[in-house]
Amino acid sequence: MAITGTTLSRSAGIAAAAAGLIFIGVQINHPPLDVSTITTTELAVRDFLKVLMAVLALVGITGMYLRQVKQTGVLGLIGYLLLSTCYLVIMSTSFVATFVLPAIAGTDPAYVNDVLTASTGGAVTGDIGLLQTAIRVQQITYLAGGLVFGIALFRARVLARWAAAFLAVGGLVSAALSAMPDAFYRLLAFPNGIAMIALGYSLWRIGRTGTTAIPAADHAAQLTTAGAA
Repeated sequence: MAITGTTLSRSAGIAAAAAGLIFIGVQINHPPLDVSTITTTELAVRDFLKVLMAVLALVGITGMYLRQVKQTGVLGLIGYLLLSTCYLVIMSTSFVATFVLPAIAGTDPAYVNDVLTASTGGAVTGDIGLLQTAIRVQQITYLAGGLVFGIALFRARVLARWAAAFLAVGGLVSAALSAMPDAFYRLLAFPNGIAMIALGYSLWRIGRTGTTAIPAADHAAQLTTAGAA
């Protein structure tokens, strides 16, 4: 099978949808994060899936951006870079949670608990070094990247506009949920996950049909030209 732009675009759509499904799935019935659970097989599997989710999300949003690079312009580039940074940091912190924290949980439980507390937006008592900076960058780029990239996709009129709007608004919803009790924390992934599933399906569908939405201005110009003929 020949590898074409359409094939890559559809593959990116599948990757984005899969990332959204994983992002939501790993939060369902998530056990509490502490030094006693970080060494369990269940949490290891969930954290590894978060690494996989971040990789798939990077592939997905790259496909979305390249599919409409002209339509999204500078705003799309900024949003793409912010959201890409977010998923790169998620991949890195999830890797640490999967392979590093369990290994040192027995020898430095205070540090492990502080890292886990910081990852859920809590206040830490000790020094966790550069991980604190990484977690802050992840939080900022998650909100800003979703907002800016969502607006750029909405304005481009190529993928499903409601999904693009949901991606943009999802960051604000996540910010509100982060200020609520811990029981609501796992809901943070749902707005972004739903948006990624819908945008991924939209990208796959466009690749399958080979069509692209026509901006209103261009559509009007085409009608005018047709009428003049």
